[in-house]
Amino acid sequence: MKLKGFIALSFFVILGFTSIKVFELKYPSYFPKPVYDLKTNPLTQEKIDLGKALFYDPILSKDNTISCASCHNSYQAFAHTDHQLSHGINDLIGTRNAPALFNLAWHTIFMWDGAVNHLDVQALAPIAHPKEMNENLGNVVKKLQASKLYPKLFLKAFKDSVITGEHVLKALSQFQLTLISATSKYDRVKQSKAKFTAQEENGYKLFLENCNSCHTEPLFSNYKFANNGLSIDSTLKDYGRYTITKQSADSLKFKIPSLRNLSYTNPYMHDGRFNKLNQVLNHYVSIKDSKVLSPELKKPIQLNSNQKTDLIAFLLTLNDSTFVFNPDNQYPKSILMPAEGTRK
Repeated sequence: MKLKGFIALSFFVILGFTSIKVFELKYPSYFPKPVYDLKTNPLTQEKIDLGKALFYDPILSKDNTISCASCHNSYQAFAHTDHQLSHGINDLIGTRNAPALFNLAWHTIFMWDGAVNHLDVQALAPIAHPKEMNENLGNVVKKLQASKLYPKLFLKAFKDSVITGEHVLKALSQFQLTLISATSKYDRVKQSKAKFTAQEENGYKLFLENCNSCHTEPLFSNYKFANNGLSIDSTLKDYGRYTITKQSADSLKFKIPSLRNLSYTNPYMHDGRFNKLNQVLNHYVSIKDSKVLSPELKKPIQLNSNQKTDLIAFLLTLNDSTFVFNPDNQYPKSILMPAEGTRK
């Protein structure tokens, strides 16, 4: 159904003789249909609350110090801004910049290299990574089962106090699916509730001419992989998608990120090498052609200083402060009491 320019997807789940209305996933009518199959994991408020608690709880890590939110801060559109690469347990430094988390219901593949093909198993990667959480799902389940809090939350969410790895992962998916960023100025313009300034309008035209093929509106990514001409970091030696496929054509290809919320999600690129948008634009206007460069970038992008300013003015209309500061997305104090939620 449509609600003032938004679509709300809802289903009914039958448990015994009880019909339970699940949580409505609301998104603008100009968004494409989500690719995540909500019928296989219907959203309920109880599961979302559980997923939020798990997302913010460091119990998922081996030494109970690192949570999902450690690298995905709600105030940075669920990215991080204080360092280029993710940091894990024992102050270990990861190999990539933690990507922002929003509009995940439209992703078909995950991670910078596409190593994961479904949201319901994505959390396994950071949980198991030796430089991130360095834990395994079996131990996570044991710790959750031994806590005073979680058997009660799983009982409310899944009607079973016996905790399983599958339910842990699906609960994490539930919370992340609700992270929809669709209330920026761009969205208000799309809904005829605002107008671009002349500079923003000029920037929008430049965006459509030079950027839209990869950063396709309204999600501002086609969520495919591209080689955007970045030189390889001699220390990280990260070849991106090639690491997974072993196909030479995938060398230095990385997943194309959304351009929404750029003011909150710096540093940019898979290795966080750029801190400012001007640096990003300077890279794109100076790309050197190569055999592995993505076809969309074969034609040089030409922007003068005024055009760069106009393009950035448009990109800033993609900032969604309503999403970033939404209290529903922040640390669940009402669920995670200090004795259960803080383990130092």
